[in-house]
Formats: sequence, C-alpha cells, structure tokens
Amino acid sequence: MAFDAKELRDQTPDQLRDKLVELKKESFNLRFQQATSQLENTSRMRAVRRDTARVKTVLNEKAQAAAE
Repeated sequence: MAFDAKELRDQTPDQLRDKLVELKKESFNLRFQQATSQLENTSRMRAVRRDTARVKTVLNEKAQAAAE
C-alpha cells in the first residue's frame, strides 16, 4: 500500500490527514505485534514509517503553499 508522492499531491488536506491517522493506527498495531512476537512481515514497519513521512511532507508543502 505504498503511496506515491504524485498520487498524494492530488488529494485534499483532509484526505491526507485521514491517511495519516490510518497510518498511525497501523504503525501502532505493528509495534504491538512486534512486542508480542506476532509480527511476521517486519518490512511493513519501515514502509509505514516512510508512507507517514511522505504524507506529512505533502501536507507541509500544501500548508506552505497556502500561506504564500
């Protein structure tokens, strides 16, 4: 479910915030699974972290563009 930055730039800030909440929930669940030794796909944690950063970057770009 990796997001492309171009795909994210086409979305509204509200949609991006929803995606961010979704990613944070998934990140929490993955950390919980790891703590209880139930995590099978460890690479998913890295992908979720990067997707979160990508969404935050696009949100900041949009906020900066709106401020100008």
